[in-house]
Amino acid sequence: MKNFYKLWLGELISSIGSGMTAFALSVYVYKKTGSVSYVSLITLLSFMPSIVLSPIGGLLADRYDRRLLMIIGDLFSGLGLVYILWSIQTGEKSIVPIFVGITFSSIFTSLLEPSYRATLTDILEEENYAKASGLIQAAGSAKYLISPVIAGIVLSVADIRVILLLDILTFITTCLMIFLVRKSINSEMKNYKKDSFKGLLEGLFIIKGNRGVYSLVIIMFFVCFFMGFIQILIRPMILALSSVKTAGIMESLCAVGLLIGSLWIGIAGIKKNYSKILAVACFFCGIFMSMTGVNENLAIIGISTFLFFSTLPFMNSCADVLVRVSIPNELQGRVWGLISLITQMGTVAAYIISGVMADYVFEPMFNKNGILVENIGIIIGTGKGRGIGFMLILSGMGMLIMAIVIWKNREIREVSEKCVDLKFK
Repeated sequence: MKNFYKLWLGELISSIGSGMTAFALSVYVYKKTGSVSYVSLITLLSFMPSIVLSPIGGLLADRYDRRLLMIIGDLFSGLGLVYILWSIQTGEKSIVPIFVGITFSSIFTSLLEPSYRATLTDILEEENYAKASGLIQAAGSAKYLISPVIAGIVLSVADIRVILLLDILTFITTCLMIFLVRKSINSEMKNYKKDSFKGLLEGLFIIKGNRGVYSLVIIMFFVCFFMGFIQILIRPMILALSSVKTAGIMESLCAVGLLIGSLWIGIAGIKKNYSKILAVACFFCGIFMSMTGVNENLAIIGISTFLFFSTLPFMNSCADVLVRVSIPNELQGRVWGLISLITQMGTVAAYIISGVMADYVFEPMFNKNGILVENIGIIIGTGKGRGIGFMLILSGMGMLIMAIVIWKNREIREVSEKCVDLKFK
């Protein structure tokens, strides 16, 4: 685990820096333009390229030195921030350089994720997979829990340029950690003769050929789809009921829940029954998601949100382990890249349609003279935000259906039993 802890520390530092930059850029662009659409565009540009290009990053992770790819990805991602810093320093009034820099940085981030995931298989024993997954999720939650606080303090005494400089320094620190790990393990260069297209097809055939992994990927696409709704809709629903300050407190509560669940797994680990724990965690995620929409009581919404994000790491960790033990190490880069693309497209789909559905379909149903005011509205309330609440209830029900599918899926259960067999060989 020594090498893992080095990588994890670098990931934690990088996550905090990235979260600070995301927070600061959102504030900067909003103050400069007054447009929420531009802030949303920044989120999309930072999110989409790494998803779309992750299969390419995965293919490269199987062909070349994974640690070297991580270093290259970090360095070039940092160059995107350098470009943004330079444009601000020179007095550039347009926000186009920010869009360009964010996109450039996200493109090279696509090299990092598959290489990072595949590297974990290189350096960890199988019994440590779940524990490592929990710690990784804990590091990821730092950008939502720690970063906004630090960025807010820095911005109160300085400007965005200091934030960008600090984030650039975190990239350098992360590269140093990766370099130390690379020196301590064997890094075989994999120069396969196959072309990229065939390599990607091979990744698809690997996923489709392993029935357990194939079933899990399809299910996790829908899980990510339903989770995307709560990620987008919870904030506007709370704002319809209360203040911006309350919405901020709720967001921090989500991060605390995610951190607690992740740390629990990181310390205690998960030793067996991965498919059962995955199904149970998915079931409770669905229950807690539905509870966020059942009424307008902020205490119930807050507790339900906290419990949802506390349970989420158990689902993510079990899915991670089930895939990791099913795919040969030398093929994991391209497989993880394709899995990220397929599953995260569920999140993208939810991001695209959730706002439109809320504004033009569900919210009108619970406004004055809406078609659900005199039936479902009697139970969950009417007025602004109640259509969103009903959407969250339906999304939670979708998660419950996925939990039942996981529980009854024989292929996933066989993969889980394989995990136990491996430990006793």
